[in-house]
Amino acid sequence: MSHKRVTKRKAIIAAGGVAALGAAAILLPQANASQDGTSDGAASVKTLKAGDASDLASQLEKLLGDAFAGSYYDDAGKQLVVNVVNVSGDKNNVVVQAEKAGAKIREVENSTAELEAAAKTLKAKATVPGTSWAVDPRTNKILVTADSTVTGNKWDQVDSTVKTLGSGMATIRKSAGTLKPLVSGGDAIFGGGARCSLGFNVTAGDGSPAFLTAGHCGVAAEQWSDSQNGQPIATVDQATFPGDGDFALVKYDDPNTQAPSEVNTGQQTVAISQAAEATVGTQVFRMGSTTGLNDGQVLGLDATVNYPEGTVTGLIQTDVCAEPGDSGGSLFTQDGQAIGLTSGGSGDCTVGGETFFQPVTTALAAVGATLGDGGAGAGDAAGGGAGAGAVDENGDGIDDNTGEAIQGGGDAGAGAVDENGDGIDDNTGEAIQGGGDAGAGAVDENGDGIDDNTGEAIQGGGDAAADGGADQNANGGADASGDGQDQAGNGKNRKGGSGQDGSGVNESH
Repeated sequence: MSHKRVTKRKAIIAAGGVAALGAAAILLPQANASQDGTSDGAASVKTLKAGDASDLASQLEKLLGDAFAGSYYDDAGKQLVVNVVNVSGDKNNVVVQAEKAGAKIREVENSTAELEAAAKTLKAKATVPGTSWAVDPRTNKILVTADSTVTGNKWDQVDSTVKTLGSGMATIRKSAGTLKPLVSGGDAIFGGGARCSLGFNVTAGDGSPAFLTAGHCGVAAEQWSDSQNGQPIATVDQATFPGDGDFALVKYDDPNTQAPSEVNTGQQTVAISQAAEATVGTQVFRMGSTTGLNDGQVLGLDATVNYPEGTVTGLIQTDVCAEPGDSGGSLFTQDGQAIGLTSGGSGDCTVGGETFFQPVTTALAAVGATLGDGGAGAGDAAGGGAGAGAVDENGDGIDDNTGEAIQGGGDAGAGAVDENGDGIDDNTGEAIQGGGDAGAGAVDENGDGIDDNTGEAIQGGGDAAADGGADQNANGGADASGDGQDQAGNGKNRKGGSGQDGSGVNESH
């Protein structure tokens, strides 16, 4: 799918896997506070990647409970800042643990409960089209925005409501643009005269290939094409707008459509590794069919936006620019995490403005879908031959330039082979979990894919000696030729694909 134009501001995207930050490895329950307010054990603020900071923030929110008052990512210092309330005298144990985990702790006045109560007041008394509000953890206040249409009595209504909350609870600002969903007529994905952008490919709950886009696109048209006046390629299955979000699940009409988990930026393809929650302060990238690739920062979470068509809640507020036709487009991080779907905003990519996004995690949960192709594919070779992105064009999972195994490579599932490409740990002599030229968990310690207790092939299992994976007896595995093709000749797996025959249409965007 082509793009109308590529951004004025190009960014180098490094796609790859994101290491999860395990709570057990970072939280130290025995930490104690010293009299000077610092914790024993040389607690220090850690330098974190944005994705790791998001994971840590989720852990600390649970740990701190009512003391947690939001968090944000300091992109310049690469640090997670966590707001806490009700910390008097010596720091309580959980705050010390948060410091030991590597977060920067900041004491603030407004609790999460107080900010939520203020947001409810705004909803009850200041729901005016052209307004929005979201909690800004950097100021520990609610940021209220009113666009150029909010004038006269409307402005007075919003302004007086903000003042009743108190000067320390909320701030209000004017926006020069007009707040609206960013849909228009043009190119990209088309339906009923409307133009939107594809967000992320997913697998629907029934296993069929699909994609996510904006809900206001989903309610605008039932069928969508990848070219103007072209034949429909996908049909809306579910759509939410306005209300509790702005998202739609659109299923491809051809069940054999290949739907890889990636974003085409026009300059390169970015592999999307997982869906993740947004963190205020994180640098994010937006791809849309009108303005191409642009970047900015997350400004607020759980935003309420009062479009002319109705109120939408639970959105992400950013300073990334967008224009009509970008609706539904993908918001993601540099390390390949799916964050959001473009909803709407004010301004444009000449003067700037604010743009709101539907969180991907919420959309996936609501429609019952999973990110990417889910490892599923047509044909008997599904589960054999390769995992997503696992092999190079030779099908052997070995980088031709370095001679080392591609991460997740070896004609197999994620993390399947070591640098020798044989799936055997050189130190222990045992098979790496998910290793051996086969599927995840495919081989036993002998590396032959045969269960020593039952004598039967392990599902997805493979013979570690076979270049390309499982022997013909392994359930779901590739034959000794390494092409993932069973004796009947169907389901050949190509280039780390999903087991499909290669005839499907690639509609990543």
